[in-house]
Amino acid sequence: MDNFYQKDISAWVDKYRPGLKRYFSSRVASADVDDLVQEVFAQLHWHLNQSDIEIENPRNYIYTVAKNLLVSHSRYHKSRCRAFHESLSLDYEIPDVITPERTVIGMQDCRCVLKAILGLPPRAGAAFKFHRFEGLTYQDIAERMGISKESVKELIQRALIRVRRAVEEVS
Repeated sequence: MDNFYQKDISAWVDKYRPGLKRYFSSRVASADVDDLVQEVFAQLHWHLNQSDIEIENPRNYIYTVAKNLLVSHSRYHKSRCRAFHESLSLDYEIPDVITPERTVIGMQDCRCVLKAILGLPPRAGAAFKFHRFEGLTYQDIAERMGISKESVKELIQRALIRVRRAVEEVS
């Protein structure tokens, strides 16, 4: 890439970064804004390096890339069910000492979870164990069990619900 495009990119970053930040800030979590802005300019840089085509209207190009990134970002987070995730908080008190009482409670909780897992129906238990203990993907489990990927997802969800209920009953 020649210096002409280097100067253009620097000028475009300075000119369009604040507007892109505002654009993304109103649409995504604040933690993702800077990453998305950076990705817009990374794609711009890549395009200028890989293509002989000149960008006639940088603003339109930049905001088109931003819009496409926003769609991809949204799809990614929907597929990961981000709304159901809880962020970690540093407000939890972490005990300094492992007391005998905490050890017994931990062992009881562990037994409860194991009992719930062992009590799962055979197919749900197998799918759950393949996924959680062997780290297999839904697709791998589906092939191994001879069922669809959606069936695997359903079996694992049911297994998780049963394990959670068992733990909640004891607590």
